[in-house]
Amino acid sequence: MKWFYPLLAHRSVLWLLLIVNVIGTIYGYIWYRYQLAETPAVFLPFVPDSPTASLFFVLVLIAFLLRRHFPLLEALAIVTLVKYGVWAVVMNLLVWKVTGTLDVAGWMLIVSHGAMAIEGIVYAPFYRFRWPHLLFAAVWTLHNDIIDYVFGMMPRYSVLNEYMAPIGYFTFWLSLASIAVSYMLCVRKSRLVLSLN
Repeated sequence: MKWFYPLLAHRSVLWLLLIVNVIGTIYGYIWYRYQLAETPAVFLPFVPDSPTASLFFVLVLIAFLLRRHFPLLEALAIVTLVKYGVWAVVMNLLVWKVTGTLDVAGWMLIVSHGAMAIEGIVYAPFYRFRWPHLLFAAVWTLHNDIIDYVFGMMPRYSVLNEYMAPIGYFTFWLSLASIAVSYMLCVRKSRLVLSLN
């Protein structure tokens, strides 16, 4: 494993991840275009969940390439990448279970969102955020759950409409789990800490 973290910190890998995440972020906002067109302005920042998570990570990668840290963005990135990465994988698997089929786009979402969660976690040793940053990310994330499941702004999966109550319940606990993972990997005193080259 001695080779793994230096590889993650290598500038060519950071540039590759930046390009991939910029493309994914743009695609994500395009995917939300119809829902965003009907969304009240006050809710706009909280509707495109996954592309906003990857946007946070894009900004973190840019900071890394500049040999800098933006702790608040790092906290937002890991919490939301883990949460929405896992969430989208579970939702698409649920679509498969309910309908008995899943199209190519669904499988692409499983792979891409699984990768989101993984990249959020594997870069955790490089993050430099503390309790206040994580607290802000926690409030952002739980507030987003309220916007989604109290005000009805959740991502649209029409075949799952009848399951919104249990999905909302699952999402709340997934948010707490993502916050806990972020604490364990980035805030607690005995965590692994690495530097960028």
